[in-house]
Amino acid sequence: MKFSLTALSSLLSVSLFGQAAEALSPAEWREQSIYFLLTDRFGRTDNSTTASCDTSQRVYCGGSWQGVINHLDYIQDMGFTAIWITPVTGQFYQDTGDGTSYHGYWQQDINTLNPNYGADSDLQALSTALHARGMYLMVDVVANHMGYDGAGTSVDYSVFTPFDSQSYFHPYCLISNYNNQTNVEDCWLGDTTVSLPDLDTTQTAVQTIWYDWVANLVSTYNIDGLRIDTVKHVQSSFWPGYNDAAGVYCVGEVLDGDPAYTCPYQDVLDGVLNYPLYYQLLEAFSSVSASGGISALYSMIGSIASDCADPTLLGNFVENHDNPRFASYTSDYSLAKSAIAFLFLADGIPIVYAGQEQHYSGGNDPANREATWLSGYSMSATLYSFIASTNAIRKFLVSTSGTGTAWATASNKPFYQDSTTIAMMKGGAVTVLSNLGASGSSYTLTLSGTGYASGTSLIELYTCATITVGSSGVPVPMASGLPRVLVPSSWITSSGLCGTTSTGTTTTKVTTTAATTTKATTTTTACTAATSLSILFDELVTTTYGENVFLSGSISQLGSWNTDNAVALSASSYTSSNPLWYVSVSLPVGTSFEYKFIKKESDGSIVWESDPNRSYTVPSGCSGSTVTVSTSWR
Repeated sequence: MKFSLTALSSLLSVSLFGQAAEALSPAEWREQSIYFLLTDRFGRTDNSTTASCDTSQRVYCGGSWQGVINHLDYIQDMGFTAIWITPVTGQFYQDTGDGTSYHGYWQQDINTLNPNYGADSDLQALSTALHARGMYLMVDVVANHMGYDGAGTSVDYSVFTPFDSQSYFHPYCLISNYNNQTNVEDCWLGDTTVSLPDLDTTQTAVQTIWYDWVANLVSTYNIDGLRIDTVKHVQSSFWPGYNDAAGVYCVGEVLDGDPAYTCPYQDVLDGVLNYPLYYQLLEAFSSVSASGGISALYSMIGSIASDCADPTLLGNFVENHDNPRFASYTSDYSLAKSAIAFLFLADGIPIVYAGQEQHYSGGNDPANREATWLSGYSMSATLYSFIASTNAIRKFLVSTSGTGTAWATASNKPFYQDSTTIAMMKGGAVTVLSNLGASGSSYTLTLSGTGYASGTSLIELYTCATITVGSSGVPVPMASGLPRVLVPSSWITSSGLCGTTSTGTTTTKVTTTAATTTKATTTTTACTAATSLSILFDELVTTTYGENVFLSGSISQLGSWNTDNAVALSASSYTSSNPLWYVSVSLPVGTSFEYKFIKKESDGSIVWESDPNRSYTVPSGCSGSTVTVSTSWR
C-alpha cells in the first residue's frame, strides 16, 4: 500500500513498471469528455446493485477501484473517454461528527493508498484497464491541507506523513473573510470537529515534497490528468511548479463565479473548473422560462472568453459532489438536456458527475453523493441515452474540420438570444438551446447571421431532420424545449451519424510494460464512393383508419408531382405515441428536388401538407449507406 518517495525512486528504475505511456497534452484533453465519480459511491467489487448506502450517515459504502473496473463498459458506452476519480491517498478513518473520509479529502499519509478503495495493484489495474480501452485516468489531488479528527487548537502533527511537524503548517485560524486573499490562503478550511491543517506552501521544503510526490504519483500509476482541489487556498506562485512537476494536464478547483477572479488561475495551471459558467447555467436552465437567465448566460460566455487565457481548456459541469444536483432544482428532462448539451457543445471539456445520467436529485452534501449502483446501471435511462448521443455528436465535431477551423479550438460565439433561447456558433456548428422545458410548444425559430447561404442543406444531429436555409435564415424546428445542433449535410457523410457509415481508423494511447504492449485501435470499413444512396424518409404524421401517406415530388422517382405515381410510405412501426410513416428511395448522388407528403383518404381524395415545398439534395456518401431525413407533417 505504500508508495513512499524513496521507494518510488527505486521502483521506477526497474523494469517492473516498464516505460510509462506518454500522457495527453492539454491540447489533446480538449477532445476528451470526462465522467467524474466518487470511488466509494460508484461501483463495488462484489458488483452488488442493492447494497445500502445512506448518504446522510456520511460513511464508507464499499465502492472500490475494482468496482470501477467492473463497470467501465457502462461509462464507455455513454461515450466518455476519461474518468476522474476522487483522491487516492491515505486518510484518517475514524467516524466523526462530520462523518468519515469516504470522499478522500481528509488525507493524513500522502505516501500510502486508501485501503477502503483497494490495493496498489487495484489502482494499477484500473489505469491499465482504461488505457487498454483507449480511455484516460484523471486523479483528484489535494495540496492545500491535511485532515485531522479534532479541533485545530489540539492537532497532533506527528500523525501526518511526511508533514509530521507543526513547522510545515500555517498557524491555526479558520477562514473568516473570503474577500481577503491572505485570509483565504493562510487560514484553515474545516471546522472544530474535523480540522484541515493548512500547509504553508510558501516554504521550499513543502514545495519540494509536493513536486516530487506528484511527479512520482503520475509516473507510478500512469495518470493522464489531475483535478486539483482547493486551488484558491494556495498562493498562485506554487502552482506552475506543481503543474510542471506533474507533467500532465491539470485542472484546478477555484470555487468562485466571477471570471475576473477565477480566470487568472489559468495563468498558473492548464485549466480551471468553470464555476463562472456553472452558476449561469443554473440560472438559465434550472426552471422553465427562467427570467433573465438566458441573457446572463449569453453575457457570461463573452466575459469568460475575455478573461480566461483559453476557454477551451476549462472544465464544464452543471453537477458535482460539492453542489446540489441539477434535478434537485427541476425534474424537467428537457431543461436537463439543454444544460448538458451546453457542457458538450460550447468551449471547454465536458464533465458529467456519476448519477447525473440517472437523473439523481440529491440536494446539498451529503445528499448529492448517492451510490450509482443503486440505479442498477440502467443504460436505458433517458439521460444516459441523451448523453451517449451528445458524446457522439461532440466526437464527430472534434473530428470535423468544418469551415477549416478545428472545432475543438474554435471559439464559441453566441449570436442570438431571446427570453427563452440562446443560439451559438462554434467551428461551423450551430447549437440552439431553450429553457421552455418539456411543455414547450412546437414552432420554427428562424436564425439569421449564421453565415450559411440560402439553399444550403443542413442536418439537425439529434433528430436527423434535414433543413434548407431560406432567404430569411435557418428555419430551426423547435419542440418540447429540446436542444438542436445543426451542421451542413455534407459534413456527416461517413460519420456514422444519422444513418451514415463511419469510416477511418482511430489509434489511441499505447501503454507499454516489460511484458505487454496494448494498442486500442478501432478500424471501420473503407468507403467506396456511392453513385446513388438510399434515402430513408421518416415522417411523423397522425392518421386515422383508412388514411395512407405518400411522398410526391418534382423528380420521376417521386412521381413528378403526379399523385397517382407518388411513393407509398409504410406504417409498420406506427404507434399512437410515435406516429411514424417511412419509406426508402434510392436516388443518384447530387440530385436536387422538391417534395411534399400527402395523405390519401379512403375515398381517394388527396390532402397536401402545407406550403412551402420541401427541398433536398442527395449528399455524397459511401456505397451501401443510408441517409435519414426526419420530418413532421405540417
